[in-house]
Amino acid sequence: MKIFLSFLSIFLLGLAVIAVIIGYGVHSYSSNGPLAEDKMILIERGTGVSGIAQKLADDNIIYNDMVFKIPARFGDSLKAGEYEFPAGASTAKILQMLQEGDVFDRKITIVEGYTVQQIIKRLNARDDLTGKITKTPEEGTLLPNTYHFVKNEGRQDVIDRMASNMRVALDLAWQRKANNLPIKTKLEALTLASIVEKETAVAEERNRVAGVFINRLRKNMPLQTDPTVIYAITKGDIKEDGKGPLGRRILSKDLQYDSPYNTYKYSGLPPGPIANPGIDSIKATLNPEEHDYIFFVADGTGGHVFAKTLAEHNRNVAEWRKIRN
Repeated sequence: MKIFLSFLSIFLLGLAVIAVIIGYGVHSYSSNGPLAEDKMILIERGTGVSGIAQKLADDNIIYNDMVFKIPARFGDSLKAGEYEFPAGASTAKILQMLQEGDVFDRKITIVEGYTVQQIIKRLNARDDLTGKITKTPEEGTLLPNTYHFVKNEGRQDVIDRMASNMRVALDLAWQRKANNLPIKTKLEALTLASIVEKETAVAEERNRVAGVFINRLRKNMPLQTDPTVIYAITKGDIKEDGKGPLGRRILSKDLQYDSPYNTYKYSGLPPGPIANPGIDSIKATLNPEEHDYIFFVADGTGGHVFAKTLAEHNRNVAEWRKIRN
């Protein structure tokens, strides 16, 4: 009887100890953690549960690595990436963020129509990127978009992604181009798309503007587009002081600037793109609106008014000058 009572006492004591341990674990799992302020942590690819738990404990994000590891092994997989864990976050919250891949969102937005020089300046201005851009891309070969990255990712790696995305986007658009276009190569497509991009920011106009330039190419008419003159003068290193890419209004004498990029002096397409066009401008260029317009001018509202004859265009230009003045 004494032996039985002793065994029972030990058994009950063991249950009590287990209950205390479980209670401690549950409390530690759901209660506020030790972080006094928000903290950034990078979880490298290939790091296992034990490694993640140890890192979290070492960085004083969780109290106990075992309290993290046990539920982590029975739940969804943990995602690599950079995390910003909030002050006082519980182990449950930390685990949820890692399972959902709730990573810190580092990103850079490249606007349609940026030149390569503009893109490089923006990448170099980010102190959360590292390394030099060792190879300057050709103009027009980078796809504008919002690019996500992790801290200390290489600038060249981000540039390479932009170039890869442009190749994929251009290949797909090229496969779906209209027939009988006076555009024979992908470079020519990028070149005209960059002009369309710089000529209008109105989405509904892109196909119509592209159609104007296609009509001019078919008629062997000079494209006569101001953005090509600006690129000829600036070589893509434009001013960004709010006074336009030249730092002033384009002048009549600028139209005589001698460069193969100047479409007032030289017929046909310039030697290459004058900016990095967005996917919508590429699609518009390869599937332009079919019409008889060969002129357009600003209408004072951000858009353009189109004309089929020089006389009509001259009237539109006169109206635009009144608005501008």
